[in-house]
Amino acid sequence: MIRLDHVTKRYPGGSVAVDDLTLEVGEGELCVLVGPSGCGKTTTMRMVNRLTDPSEGRISVGGTDIATVDPVELRRGIGYVIQQVGLFPHLTVAQNVATVPRLLGWNRARTASRTGELLELVGLDPGTFRDRYPDQLSGGQRQRVGVARALAADPPVLLMDEPFGAIDPVTRDRLQQEFLRLQAEVRKTVVFVTHDIDEAVRLGDRIAVFRQGGVLEQYATPADLLARPASAFVEDFVGTDRALKRLSVTAVDAADLEHPPTVDAATGLAEARRRMESDGVQTAVVVGSDGSLRGWIGRRHADGDGTVGERARRIAAWVEDDASLRAAFSEMLLHDAGWVAVLERTSNRYLGVLTPDGLHAALRRSIDAGQDHAGQDPAGQERPGEDRPGRERPGDGAVGAPGADGRDGATSRQAGVAPGAGPRAAGPPGR
Repeated sequence: MIRLDHVTKRYPGGSVAVDDLTLEVGEGELCVLVGPSGCGKTTTMRMVNRLTDPSEGRISVGGTDIATVDPVELRRGIGYVIQQVGLFPHLTVAQNVATVPRLLGWNRARTASRTGELLELVGLDPGTFRDRYPDQLSGGQRQRVGVARALAADPPVLLMDEPFGAIDPVTRDRLQQEFLRLQAEVRKTVVFVTHDIDEAVRLGDRIAVFRQGGVLEQYATPADLLARPASAFVEDFVGTDRALKRLSVTAVDAADLEHPPTVDAATGLAEARRRMESDGVQTAVVVGSDGSLRGWIGRRHADGDGTVGERARRIAAWVEDDASLRAAFSEMLLHDAGWVAVLERTSNRYLGVLTPDGLHAALRRSIDAGQDHAGQDPAGQERPGEDRPGRERPGDGAVGAPGADGRDGATSRQAGVAPGAGPRAAGPPGR
């Protein structure tokens, strides 16, 4: 979709901002340009929509040499998001989003429909925000409006210049999650500039690392970049904790899961206790008839009349099967748990548990083998998932089970931990 062939940008006086750059961004791919200040990453992005023209070389978008396209027409077909957003203060949110459609001559009904659609897409209720002005919005809300405006005319290419750089860390994290969700839906070809290697690893399909003088040091997938830095500069830039960063780009693998004993929620308590005694275990994972996770039960809870489902305890630490190892590790730490349950994303079916040993083995294998799509075209591939806002937790609401409030010998923070083993037990239930 975007190709730069031997592109150089030289300023009067001889200083070079970008030096003989050859780089290609595939359709639907999110390419992150990263490097220290003054390395030419923003200049590279600005040359794509001709806010800056190259001194040498050729840039094409969709197979067309952009030097042959009128700059104004070119920019109307490329979305652009900047760090300070750049909303027009005298226009409402709806009017800001409608800027490019209005320039393209869209009629009022089409423009209003598209504006409402985009506000919903970026998580802003049109009825609440359509008629507000920029100074009535928070920083995160203004940034969302900026993204909506950039997408208004449905451009195939989106340029983003440190869009989350001037936002507090909590809002930034939330916007990054929302942007990943949005990109999964719209699959635009994105050139994203940042100075933050962690943000690059989290968001990018490919990462281009620049050094001073506009020299491209390495262009690779996040996993390949972290596994095999191409130079001492790249190795230093990604940091000495690059092995830990691989947690974000390594997905949970079914082969690394352990499978403690399970019992159906409809099973009688006496039968469940007999099975656990026969198997020589203290606890079992409780599943529904459809295989969904319902919690866990201990031998000491399986007394009297009733069913297992009525006594099941909530499992607090869990992730979906497309989650990253980072998300799984975060759940373990958040809930002080010795393992994390893994559920199939589409069906909520319980698959097994990931223990610290399994997590370590998966990370070690990833580092040693340099797996995770190394050398492959990442466009359109699923990335390891992050925790999704608004997801239901097993044991809450319709998915949950009675007695999941952590009472009867277990605190709420320990509800996902094998009873009798302590909050930091390394093994799965049943040991």
